[in-house]
Amino acid sequence: MRITISGPPGSGKTTACSKLSERLGLESVVFGKIFRQLAAEKNLSLGELGAIAEKDPSIDKMIDSRILEIARENEDIILESRLSAYMCARNGIPAFKVYLNASPEVRMSRIGVREGETLEEARAKTVDRQRSEAKRYKMYYDIDIEDLSVYDLVVDTDTLDPDQVVERIIEGVSGSN
Repeated sequence: MRITISGPPGSGKTTACSKLSERLGLESVVFGKIFRQLAAEKNLSLGELGAIAEKDPSIDKMIDSRILEIARENEDIILESRLSAYMCARNGIPAFKVYLNASPEVRMSRIGVREGETLEEARAKTVDRQRSEAKRYKMYYDIDIEDLSVYDLVVDTDTLDPDQVVERIIEGVSGSN
């Protein structure tokens, strides 16, 4: 089974992806790591690379074409990226599409802890990153990232621990078969 996991920064995507991969014995691919690696290779922050990507569509196109390539080549895989659900849906690739969400307060707190930043630093960087991503996705793909209609399951992770999130996903996948 092909599963996509999407959601805003700090919603728990990467953790859920890792734990779900362990539970189901499926390979997982985290596309945010590719963007982070690219930023590191260029000695840029995520925000700086995002600003460049607003002017250079080749950055997003490279990552998104890789999503499609991996999705087409693997029937049993977990894909974690902001656009994986949209890419699969638009290209007729069957997948169970999951969206994880959390309140801004919870997300910013998680990001601050993860990145070793204050809440204010995390908020400033994340708001800028989200604005850049929303702009690029609309500009390059005509995707409104706020439109959740493409998803099979939406999970609010505010009060759930990672194992509970994975349980909800597994229940959703099982109910879709």
